[in-house]
Amino acid sequence: MFEHTITSEDSMTCIMAKGRIDALSSSDIKKIFDEFILAGERILLVDMTSVHYVSSAGLRIFISAQKELKKVGGEIILFGLTDPVLKVFTMSGLFHFFRTVTDKKNLPDLLHKDSGQIKITTREIDGITIEYIEREADKGSLFTIGAQDRTADSSYTERDVIAVKPADMKFGCGLAALGDSYDEYKNLFGESMVINNTFFFYPAVKHSSVDFLINADQNPGMTYKFFHGFGFGGDYRYVLSFQGKNEAVELPSLIRSFFNLSQANVLGVVMLAKSGGFWGMNLKRVPLAEQKPSNGKSIFDSESFPDWIDFPVEPSYINNIAAATGIAVRERAFLENEKAFLVSEGSTFHLHGGVFDKAPLGNNIADFDKEMLRVFNECPVYKIQHILGGTRFSGGMAAIIEIGD
Repeated sequence: MFEHTITSEDSMTCIMAKGRIDALSSSDIKKIFDEFILAGERILLVDMTSVHYVSSAGLRIFISAQKELKKVGGEIILFGLTDPVLKVFTMSGLFHFFRTVTDKKNLPDLLHKDSGQIKITTREIDGITIEYIEREADKGSLFTIGAQDRTADSSYTERDVIAVKPADMKFGCGLAALGDSYDEYKNLFGESMVINNTFFFYPAVKHSSVDFLINADQNPGMTYKFFHGFGFGGDYRYVLSFQGKNEAVELPSLIRSFFNLSQANVLGVVMLAKSGGFWGMNLKRVPLAEQKPSNGKSIFDSESFPDWIDFPVEPSYINNIAAATGIAVRERAFLENEKAFLVSEGSTFHLHGGVFDKAPLGNNIADFDKEMLRVFNECPVYKIQHILGGTRFSGGMAAIIEIGD
């Protein structure tokens, strides 16, 4: 029989195991590991002093959890291995895969990690704990693409397509597609985002799925096809991690915390976070001239809206990974007149985000771009949407580019 209790040791979760860890109990220990990993725990101490038997089936669960944690900079640490259990780990040839401790007094030394020359500052801003790296960086730039006002009356034609080279757009959002022939891609336009030259778009068709190209800038003949959108570039001024003190962080509050760090009036934002409730919207049909509503009204009119817009009644995708990018403004008035349309009245941001699978997420801000690329390569992506203000995040990382005047 397997039993367990949960305690805390030196600010880390300790799983005190008792009994047998075998084929019959392995599902129980797997459930425990999975729950803690998905909840954001990165260091798990397993107290094995009362475990007298571990089979290969049980050992497999430890190996699987260790691999998941290693991906995101975490690990399982084993304490108090009895001789029979130590023998199983040694015979498996995987003993070196775990760090062990025989005296809990040694835990602080074991957990200490040298941060080298990186200076990390911690601040609490309106109930959000932020750890950040501040860098020297020149101001970035922001540019617009096409005309957004043709969306409402569904009047786009081939003449409105703007081809953008991937090398010219490191980050951005818009209504876009991929393809060579207009007849081929005209019905595939949808919500899109570009993060570190990786392009994602969600075609506005029934039973849609996300298409994407990683490192698209390495294909010299490729162009993104936009009806409208914006892009920005520049070096990160701040890279940070954030965590709500008592509950998930609302997106508007998170944006305000960014402006508490930065003195700039316009920011380019890149995020990788765990959803505490994702609230987004996307087009269900492409606003082409030949698909104009027969009633002559805007697609956003109450009569047309349900047929054109996928708009949720409540947040969803809790605990999924979300990657997002876009711009934020201290006040909308700080945008130049020709760019004011990028942020709606009453809002201070325009972000597009991708909903990815539920999986562990690293929180080492020094590896922000690497973790983003790992998620893009390893995690299925389900939607790309325009993010609404009701979205919440349980924690995550972000990078901020200060946009010049």
